[in-house]
Amino acid sequence: MAPLVQPRTLKGFRDYPPALMVPRERLLETARNVFRSYGFAPIDTPALEYTEVLLAKVEEGAEVKKQMFRFEDQGGRDVALRFDLTVPLARFVSQHVNELGLPFKRYHMAAVWRGESPQVGRYREFMQCDFDTIGSMSPGADIEIALVIHDLLRALGIERFSVRVNDRRVLNGLLAELELPVEMATPVLRALDKLPKIGADAVIAEMSGAGIQVDKAQAVLDLASIKGSNAEIISALKERFANNETAMVGVNGLAQLVDVAKASNIDDAHIAIDLSICRGLDYYTGTVYETFLGDLPTIGSICSGGRYDDLTGRYTKQSLPGVGASLGLDRLLAALEQLDMLGSTTTAPVLVTQFSAGRLADYHRIARMIRTAGIGTEVYPDMKKLGNQLSYAEKKGCKIAIIAGDDEFTTGVWKVKNLAAREETTCTEDQLIATVREILEA
Repeated sequence: MAPLVQPRTLKGFRDYPPALMVPRERLLETARNVFRSYGFAPIDTPALEYTEVLLAKVEEGAEVKKQMFRFEDQGGRDVALRFDLTVPLARFVSQHVNELGLPFKRYHMAAVWRGESPQVGRYREFMQCDFDTIGSMSPGADIEIALVIHDLLRALGIERFSVRVNDRRVLNGLLAELELPVEMATPVLRALDKLPKIGADAVIAEMSGAGIQVDKAQAVLDLASIKGSNAEIISALKERFANNETAMVGVNGLAQLVDVAKASNIDDAHIAIDLSICRGLDYYTGTVYETFLGDLPTIGSICSGGRYDDLTGRYTKQSLPGVGASLGLDRLLAALEQLDMLGSTTTAPVLVTQFSAGRLADYHRIARMIRTAGIGTEVYPDMKKLGNQLSYAEKKGCKIAIIAGDDEFTTGVWKVKNLAAREETTCTEDQLIATVREILEA
C-alpha cells in the first residue's frame, strides 16, 4: 500500500472554504452586474504568457521581475504566469483591435500570481477585478470610471465612502512651472503618494534627497494641501493656474467630472477632488482615482486606477490610450468582514428536512416548488433525528426549515420554522411560498 501523502498547501497560497467563497462570489456578481450596466464586456486571457510579452511593459529593475513565476515549458519556451491583468490587456488589445473595434470597454476578473513574501492578507495567488475603456481620449470615459466605482459601492450597500479624484496634468503643469526636469516627475510622484503614511515633512525630505530644492518641494505640498468643496477647489485651481495651459487641461477635466457628478445627484462626499492623490506609478497621464471607506479609513484604497495614454506602445504602433481602475477584491472583502457586511454564507436559505420514511418524492417536490419561485432550497439527504437536521441548517446559515411528518401529510399542511426567531408556522401548500417569502424579507 502506498504511503499517505500529507495534505498541505504551498507557502503563500490558501484554500477558500464556502464561508469565504460565498461572499466573494456575491461581491463578484455585484461587480459584474454594475460593469455590464455600463456596457463593459467580459474577457479572459491565458494564465501563462510568453515572458517577453509580460516584461515588455516592466521597467528595468522593477521588483515584479523578481516576483514572476517563470519557467521553461515542455516545448522549451520561456513562459511566466501573469502578475497582473493590465499587461495581458495591452497584449490582448494590440492583437485583436481590428476585430474588437474602438472604443473597447472590458472587465476582467481573474487570478494573478506574484512570488511576494507572504504576509497577513497577502498571498502569492490572488484575484484582480479590472475594468477599462480603451481607445478614447474623451473626458467622458474618465468620468464614467468614477461613476462605476460609485455605483459599485452603493450596490454593495456601502454608504460611507469617497471616490477621490485628481488629474496628473495639474501636477505636471506645476512641475513645468517650477522648471523641474521631466526625470524628476517620478521621485515627486512616489514621494507625494506616501503623504498619508509618512507626513509632509518626510515627503519634503524624500524629494530633497532626490535633488529637488526644498522650496519647490514645498510648492508641490502646497498644491496637495488645497482643501474645500469640489467647487471651491476648482475655483482655487482656476485662479492659481490661469496662465498654465497644461495644468488648465487637468483643471477643466476635473471641473467637468464635478459637473456630471452633480447632475447625477452624487454629492461631494462620494466623489471628491483630492489634490494629494497622485498614484505612484509613472504611467498614469491624466485622471487618477483612489477610493476610501469612511468607516475604515486606515484600510487603504479599495479601488484605484487612472488614465494611461501609452498602454500598448511596446506591442503596436497604433495609439491606444485607455482609462480604468482595479477593485481590490480581497481588501474589500476584509473591509466588509470588519463592517459585518458579508451577509449569509449559505447558497440556499431554506432546508427541507426528511421526517417521514417513504416521502422522499414529496420532499423533493416541495423543494423544487420553492426553487421554482426563485428561492434556494436544499433537501437534507438522510433520515436523521430532526435535531441533527436543524443543527445542520443553522450551521450552514439557513434561515428556514420546512418540516412535515405523517400527521402533516395526512392533514395536507407544512411546518415552516424560522430558525433565528425559533418560531414555527403551519400553513397549507398553497400558502407555503408566501410564508417563506415573508420570513426571508422580514
